[in-house]
Order: sequence, then structure tokens, then C-alpha cells
Amino acid sequence: MPSWNIHTAHVECLLAEEGADALGIRDVDAFLLGNLAPDIYVGYMVPNATTRIDYKLTHFTLRNHIPVPRCDEFWDFYCVNPKGYGASEVTDLVRGAWCHLVCDHVYNAHTRAWLQRIGVKPGEEARIGKQADFADFGRTLDISLVPEVTDAVLGQCEAFPQYRIAGEDARAAAKVAAGIVEQNRVNHIEGAPKYRLLTAEFFETARAEAHMTMVEGLRRLACAPC
Repeated sequence: MPSWNIHTAHVECLLAEEGADALGIRDVDAFLLGNLAPDIYVGYMVPNATTRIDYKLTHFTLRNHIPVPRCDEFWDFYCVNPKGYGASEVTDLVRGAWCHLVCDHVYNAHTRAWLQRIGVKPGEEARIGKQADFADFGRTLDISLVPEVTDAVLGQCEAFPQYRIAGEDARAAAKVAAGIVEQNRVNHIEGAPKYRLLTAEFFETARAEAHMTMVEGLRRLACAPC
């Protein structure tokens, strides 16, 4: 499962290579927080959140070995027809949350296929190896962005159509994100790590597919009539 350093790196890559305007992003802070939002209430990323929502609901998936979120269902519910839930437009927070699910879907689908290909069955070896490899890959990334929780961002949190994100939880998530950026700076890995189960080519393939899927979807939203 991609961690927040990977999600943040994807946001920075989208902004650097495509630009916010081309992707229809008007509030970068809201978009960045959206890329973290599906993990805020799952119970292991933001300590002492005001509520907990089951991972199956936040990620449109089943809780099983390497779950693959159904990002297309989120797209259909919250991106295709915002007026269906009373919104005038797809907010940047919603765009970011969709990107989070795309990222999780692509990396996890690739992980499932790779482990099957090399003959590693679900279990402790797979769990420990893939978690360690994702952690090492995350530390190879140069990241610096941390969401600022402005009044405008809080307004999008309040209006998030899947569930309300409380202001204190949004601020707590931003604090966690800042810590992760700092940890990546301190524990940065230069070059390709010695992976246990996965490979540098695996991560580059998954990264490129996730990036292009997000670019295509965001451009489609940017061109959609209000």
C-alpha cells in the first residue's frame, strides 16, 4: 500500500510536469490533502482522530490480502455528476481523493501480479517483504509539500461528499504529513535500494501507470462543463 510519501511525490510530479491549471486544480492545498484524505479515518495514520471509518468504505474495496480499491466507483459516484449529490462542481479535495484511490489501485494491483509471478503466496513473507520494499522506495523520493489547512480547505472538508472531514482531523493529518516530509529528508535513500521482493523496475512501471491514469482523469475533469 503506498504511504503518504508516495502520494505526496505523485502530487508534486503532477504539479511539476503538468501544472495545476492544466489539470483544473485551483487549490493545491485542498488537492494535496485530498490525496491523503482516504487514510485519515482508517485508524493507523492520524492518531486520535475524532472518528473511525472502516477501510472498506473509505477505499471502496474488500479487506483482504493486498486490497485493490475500486477507484472507478469513486469516480462514478463523486466525479461524474457532482450535482447528483448537490455540489456545483468537483472540488479539488474530491479530485485528490480520487487520485489517492488510483494510486493505491495501481500499486496494489501490480504488487498482486508481481508476487504471483515470482511465486510468493499471501502470508508473512509477502507482508513483511512488500511493506519493507514500499518503505524503502518511499524514502528514495524527494518531497517537500505539506498541505496548509486554510479556511477554503476546511470548507471543502466540510463538503466532502463521501463523509465529513472534521477541521481538527484535517489539521492533525497535515501535521502527520509534515512529519513524513521531514522523515524523508532525514532518512533519504540515494540510488536504488536493495529490495527484498520487488524491484526498481516494478516501482517505475507502477509509478508511470498511476501518473498517467491520474493525468488523464484530471484533464477530463478540467474539460468537463460545470
